[in-house]
Amino acid sequence: MKSMDLNRPVTVWKEEDVVDGKREKALVAIFRTRGCHWSRTGGCSMCGYNVESLEGIGPEEISAQLGAVLERYEGERMVKLYTSGSFLDPNEIPLDVRDRILNSFDGAKRVLIESRPEFVTPDVLKGLPDHSAVALGLETANDTVLRCSVRKGFRVKDYVRAADALNDRGLPVRTYLLLKPPFMTERSAIEDTKVSVRFAAPRSESVSVNPLNVQKETMVEGLWRRGDYRPPWIWSLFEVLKLRSEISGVRIFSSPSGSGTPRGVHNCPECDRRLLDVLEKFNFEQDASVLEKHNCQCRREWASLLRTEDAMRTSVDVHRYLEDELPL
Repeated sequence: MKSMDLNRPVTVWKEEDVVDGKREKALVAIFRTRGCHWSRTGGCSMCGYNVESLEGIGPEEISAQLGAVLERYEGERMVKLYTSGSFLDPNEIPLDVRDRILNSFDGAKRVLIESRPEFVTPDVLKGLPDHSAVALGLETANDTVLRCSVRKGFRVKDYVRAADALNDRGLPVRTYLLLKPPFMTERSAIEDTKVSVRFAAPRSESVSVNPLNVQKETMVEGLWRRGDYRPPWIWSLFEVLKLRSEISGVRIFSSPSGSGTPRGVHNCPECDRRLLDVLEKFNFEQDASVLEKHNCQCRREWASLLRTEDAMRTSVDVHRYLEDELPL
């Protein structure tokens, strides 16, 4: 096991995001904590973030990590603070430390944190500063996929309750959706994510479509290593993001991890970089037309895969579940 400095965050970096429709500089930090409570009871099929966690981390270490993060803060209008679990879990981030962290970034218009829905309650939200925003990892609006493919440990109704509580408090919701969890065909993954975007959009300020990337020490990595799983194609991601042309009032974007590599969303070496540049343009301009009329020899391979999988029907067919399982 590699050595961990408990007084330093996992990592800190700068990027750009959108606040109130404007492109802004953002500071991003990942705090090292005791980790996600759900991961200790089985965990999600695709998540390997808990490898950066350690049971003995307490308030003193997290406070020291905050000091290291503040050394990098230069008045960015957006701050994104992540852990390997839930920022609102009091066993992961003690309440007094949470308050100190969220009130430490003078000048920030938006401080984004992540949480599982069980920790998002009206009482908790009362204590959050008005500049807070919360990201919820719904992953899919289909309970069968959520249970069997993602193993998320909650149901869609739990997301709805948390999102509604945030909306009632006036805090922005960012919803994470997962493109192509295991045991799904490429087309089923596309259709499931499109349905999920439509479901999450009315409750969200932004919807982040996250193509699955193969993380270490996960169930998905085992499937991938033996050839039973391939991350989604960029072509598939584009098909989902084209929904932007029919959905207004919410930002739909994707900032995939591991993109252009075998472990992340990819097509082929001939078009990966070009199409990922198109994705970056779409993320900030929100013009779905930039996703159209791109081609590569691998697009025929992708289209052939869709037809072949439809014919073989060897994986979970999400279409069978959408009408029965999707909460309306």
